[in-house]
Amino acid sequence: MTTNWEAFATAEPGLARTVEERFAAHTHHVLATLRKDGSPRTSGLEVRFLGGELWLGMMPGSLKALDLRRDPRFALQANPGEGTTMGGGDVRVAGRAIEVEDAGARAAYAEEVEPPEPFHLFRTELTEVVRTSVEDETYLVVQVWKPGAPVRTLRRT
Repeated sequence: MTTNWEAFATAEPGLARTVEERFAAHTHHVLATLRKDGSPRTSGLEVRFLGGELWLGMMPGSLKALDLRRDPRFALQANPGEGTTMGGGDVRVAGRAIEVEDAGARAAYAEEVEPPEPFHLFRTELTEVVRTSVEDETYLVVQVWKPGAPVRTLRRT
């Protein structure tokens, strides 16, 4: 089961806001894709939240774009920032990236983001959102959301 960003944000607005803030805190994040042989590839990436979607834009012919064309599964981790305090928590999003060919959608994205032309554009379908944080300097707190289910919160000492 998958869903778009807007459906997730409607279902879990607090967690969605936290995730967006973590991605907004830094420009570059880490995208994991699958190579032809099935091994993982990690790449730097900028992301955008626009019009109820989480968008991934990429340079033409980039290996990460070719990976996603072949196998749309991805994992995206927000840049954790400096140090080891995990200020705001560590957030990850997983799902499927669907390449957008629609000229209108691409034009709307380009008007807002102004990417260098040409570019690959993918919208995401989410399968999981995870936030890991430290509470009271004692507990490791993991919040896990999957489509069709409420957030599950786990605490460990």
